[in-house]
Amino acid sequence: MKIALLGTGKTGMKVADIHGDVELFNTRNPATLDSLKNCDVVVSFLPGEAFLDHIDLLVESGLPVVTGSTGMEWPKNIEQRLKENNASWIKAHNFSLGMNVVREMIKTMSKLSDLFDDGTFTIHDIHHVHKKDAPSGTAISWKEWLGKDAEITAQREGDVVGYHHLEFDCADEKIKLVHEAKDRTIFARGAVWAAKILHEDHNLSKGLLDFNEVVKNYLKL
Repeated sequence: MKIALLGTGKTGMKVADIHGDVELFNTRNPATLDSLKNCDVVVSFLPGEAFLDHIDLLVESGLPVVTGSTGMEWPKNIEQRLKENNASWIKAHNFSLGMNVVREMIKTMSKLSDLFDDGTFTIHDIHHVHKKDAPSGTAISWKEWLGKDAEITAQREGDVVGYHHLEFDCADEKIKLVHEAKDRTIFARGAVWAAKILHEDHNLSKGLLDFNEVVKNYLKL
């Protein structure tokens, strides 16, 4: 499986480290229809706006795409375009495979509000100073998974890969769920796993797929 890698930053280069067959595309070597023909699947860790500039090219290429690009809004017609081209793309704010187990834990924690009348939920994320979006896409996803009111706060400092915690606080108890990414390799490993699913599973649904749902179906959670 040959991966076309868009975005050669810290996380993108981890993909190249763990998967031997990669072609790198950047401003010095921009992706074209001809160059993409040599690849089986695209993995993108481009910033959101840069990824949006590549969408038309990627749709036209017909290749499956894995994208961790954040800080953008998807075109309203992307689902229709992908289905018309019989294409499957997988998107995620966070490609940590462990995060999918955390998702099920968050659903369990959401039930705490049924047991306690005085409790409140808060979500906090910490990332490196170069991350532009705050709160993170993952923090926003945590609130969506929780399905309850929760204040989200964000912190940008140093070279923190990714830290998220969900806290439930009431008069007599405090419960906290924490996920900490120790190395960017976890995101690259998850993206490569998603690329292999796209490359090997020909029965995968067409359109824009959520990474969490793909993993959940695979694990039968």
